[in-house]
Amino acid sequence: MSDPAAQALQPRLLQAQSAGSAGSSTTTTAGSGSGNSDPVRPGLSQQQRASQKKAQVRAFPRAKKLEKLGVFSACKANDTCKCNGWKNPNPPSATRIDLQQQAASLSEPCRSCGHALANHVSHLENVSEDEINRLLGMVVDVENLFMSVHKEEDTDTKQVYFYLFKLLRKCILQMSQPVVEGSLGSPPFEKPNIEQGVLNFVQYKFSHLAPKERQTMFELSKMFLLCLNYWKLETPTQYRQRTQKDDGTAYKVDYTRWLCYCHVPQSNDSLPRYETTQVFGRNLLKSIFTVTRRQLLEKFRVEKDKLLPEKRTLILTHFPKFLSMLEEEIYGENSPIWEADFTMPASDGTQLGHQTVISPASVSGSPALSKCLNSSSSVSSMDTGGAEPKTGEKRKLPETLTLEDAKRIRVMGDIPMELVNEVMMTITDPAAMLGPETNLLTPNAARDETARLEERRGIIEFHVIGNSLSQKSNKKILMWLVGLQNVFSHQLPRMPKEYITRLVFDPKHKTLALIKDGRVIGGICFRMFPTQGFTEIVFCAVTSNEQVKGYGTHLMNHLKEYHIKHNILYFLTYADEYAIGYFKKQGFSKDIKVPKSRYLGYIKDYEGATLMECELNPRIPYTELSHIIKRQKEIIKKLIERKQSQIRKVYPGLTCFKEGVRQIPVESIPGIRETGWKPSNKDKGKEVKDPDVLYNMLKNLLAQIKTHPDAWPFMEPVKKSEAPDYYEIIRFPIDLKTMTERLKNRYYVTKKLFIADLQRIITNCREYNPPDSEYCKCANTLEKFFYFKLKDGGLIEK
Repeated sequence: MSDPAAQALQPRLLQAQSAGSAGSSTTTTAGSGSGNSDPVRPGLSQQQRASQKKAQVRAFPRAKKLEKLGVFSACKANDTCKCNGWKNPNPPSATRIDLQQQAASLSEPCRSCGHALANHVSHLENVSEDEINRLLGMVVDVENLFMSVHKEEDTDTKQVYFYLFKLLRKCILQMSQPVVEGSLGSPPFEKPNIEQGVLNFVQYKFSHLAPKERQTMFELSKMFLLCLNYWKLETPTQYRQRTQKDDGTAYKVDYTRWLCYCHVPQSNDSLPRYETTQVFGRNLLKSIFTVTRRQLLEKFRVEKDKLLPEKRTLILTHFPKFLSMLEEEIYGENSPIWEADFTMPASDGTQLGHQTVISPASVSGSPALSKCLNSSSSVSSMDTGGAEPKTGEKRKLPETLTLEDAKRIRVMGDIPMELVNEVMMTITDPAAMLGPETNLLTPNAARDETARLEERRGIIEFHVIGNSLSQKSNKKILMWLVGLQNVFSHQLPRMPKEYITRLVFDPKHKTLALIKDGRVIGGICFRMFPTQGFTEIVFCAVTSNEQVKGYGTHLMNHLKEYHIKHNILYFLTYADEYAIGYFKKQGFSKDIKVPKSRYLGYIKDYEGATLMECELNPRIPYTELSHIIKRQKEIIKKLIERKQSQIRKVYPGLTCFKEGVRQIPVESIPGIRETGWKPSNKDKGKEVKDPDVLYNMLKNLLAQIKTHPDAWPFMEPVKKSEAPDYYEIIRFPIDLKTMTERLKNRYYVTKKLFIADLQRIITNCREYNPPDSEYCKCANTLEKFFYFKLKDGGLIEK
């Protein structure tokens, strides 16, 4: 027996198809739905349509409600009747809607079994109105699923829709609650879930920030979770095609769970609904993050004009960086945010001997959000002398320098901040403005890129430590000092071990130690002379198996920031022939600006070594400098592209070099001045004559050449009908008519370009025609004539 519910739904399906839509049916195209005004919640519109339809149905009169439920109710006239739904003897046409239809009488016979409608709905006589409305809601959901089944092209999705259609159909018949059965299991499917992992990520990466900046990170995480809850996942078939995996069983199970518990219930609220981020965890996120991230960023880029102005910069500039950092934790093998017992390590300045925990100096030249997205892990400083800055204290600026001045000087130079912000809003490539962490090792990576990334991940740490005679020795510090003594002794074989040991353990000396996996792998030993305004660098080394990773550069950058905080702006050191190259890369020079009277007798003199100096700039955040420069380059690149897009005129390429011209002045390049180029003062005397004067001279000369009796073969372009193979032989054709057009268009900004085209006319003629031909004879005569005129007009030397 055919399904009466399916028959009753056929007119609705035809109506939806003719209208070009399926009501609130769901689609399985990966990404967001189309035609939605809210880019963050692509499922919202279909949910609203379903709610609106249910409100209409629940407003029906009681008789109309019973008729609608009768379609899904079995006949109870007698035990022998097998009819499982009342069929209207006068089915409505596809163009009629429920509100226009008259309610059928309870005595109306069923078209299938002949029993009255009352026999199908007798079990509903004493049912409350609330229960009736609940069942009607399921009826609407069944109708939507029925249309989804017929519209869906993907086989896997179609099967799930059909299963849910039958489930709700059965629940209406039995007046029960829908429960998804089978091997899918019950939510939640993973612990910790995505939501908890993302919140752990925010705490793990940004807990050291100021409350306002930390709240901004929290808002970004909430936006990502909201997007994920309303995002449409790719089908198993699409997943297999993208990943090139033959076996996508695990993803297919998760996809089916997502359809049943998360996606379909968004618009079919008869089914229990769960948030995607609350029932799934890292495994699903690994499967979908790459493609979802790309779709999210593309959607925001396309719909950026719909975003609120205050949200636009946040989403287009900072959200891609947030996703890049999150990606590392999703795919990283040792990420702690997915551990069930995840807790943040203590960061309250716990004392280890005379250790004080401080946070890195903020990059005050960058926006607050950029700082929090790019700040490194906290730097631990163990210091015996002077009060240390409090946790999170920013580097102090000179009294004569305001914060706004520092921002302008440090980051953007003379480019207006308004223009920079506008340009940054147009940069939507996730890898364009994100610094070196986007791709682990980019082709043009900065030397300290890997080290900075490892520090942010907590793989390496930096501690300023020193021995103390006034406090009880700390075992951990002493072990690190011994490790430093070993590294220096091994890497600096020319230095006596006793000498290294004495300076490393000398209370007046300190060492910036590089710690990896709890052991020392490098360091810089130094002595500060605050009264003299400089610091002497004594030893600098990284263990051999950890070199060429940027640790040395990052060590020196941390040392520079440490000294800026202590208002010491000069380094002095004696470097042997093997170390001079390293120190030059770190900004050291043999040009000593510190007066000799200030350091003479203070620093140790080494035979055969070269004294070098480094002057520190308190405006520079050294540990982030390479990252800032990369961002500046990207901004400049965008500014250049903007300028180029404003130049509407396109000039033809230069071909004069093919005719033997070896060199032309820069100012003769067509369009060079429109780009904003200006000649330097030293070149101004070499400039060609006034453009208008040059134009008139060339115009008169060209007119004389065109009136010459032997110019007739060259007046117009060669016709293919006269010389079919001409353009196969001559790659760069030219003629006097073309030259006239070029002259009108001010192409000839120098005399050399004009002469090159004239010479090319002659060269082309000689290349194509035999030497004794009439054309070559004309070319020879014309060449002598225009060279005579060029000399006569002073355009070339006589």
